[in-house]
Amino acid sequence: MLKEGERLDDLQLSGYEIIQNPERFCFGVDAVLLTDFVKVKTGERVLDLGTGTGVIPILLEAKTQGGHFTGLEIQEESADMARRSVAHNRISEKVNIVTGDIKEAAEIFKTASFDVITTNPPYMLNNHGLKNTGDARTIARHEVLCTLEDILRESAKILPESKGRFYMVHKPFRLTEILNKMCQYKIEPKRLQFVHPYVDKEPTMVLIEGMKGGRPRVKIEPPIIMYERQAR
Repeated sequence: MLKEGERLDDLQLSGYEIIQNPERFCFGVDAVLLTDFVKVKTGERVLDLGTGTGVIPILLEAKTQGGHFTGLEIQEESADMARRSVAHNRISEKVNIVTGDIKEAAEIFKTASFDVITTNPPYMLNNHGLKNTGDARTIARHEVLCTLEDILRESAKILPESKGRFYMVHKPFRLTEILNKMCQYKIEPKRLQFVHPYVDKEPTMVLIEGMKGGRPRVKIEPPIIMYERQAR
């Protein structure tokens, strides 16, 4: 089942494990926090854009009563690991992985075919001068193959006109841009939650919920504090 350079990591939930390759990219705490933040109702269909090795749909299958989970991933090597993880965990009836480009998501999937869209996208802008733009880690961290606008444009096309929900984890320094573009594509921001490393440090992540065609009203959730200071 494992290929050269891969390892099997325990997700510490429902006995599930995930195949990862440290030389490519391994999921972080941001993906786990996003799955805690996402609300999936019984029977709902969920699409994860840029799913990587499939950690978000696999965790959501374990944490929620959703009906079905799909991951879209452009890098075939990552998609292959995700499919093997799904098979290994014996959840192929609930989770499937599609190889494809986020920029073409609305062509790949039918309009209003999902109730919820999730994404843990590349945080950094694709600054000129980047080397190894085909490297898996670069693709995961920088907007090389897709941009924030690509994600929101395609999500707006896929989600149903009323009550379709969008969830994302991102960096606070891009929050103004994120909220503006969400509103541009009629995905109304509904909930924000900031993640701080320590109580006296500025946030390093922000969790965002939007609703397609929702009314303007946003709720700020209590912050998540990752670590306590060690007593000296």
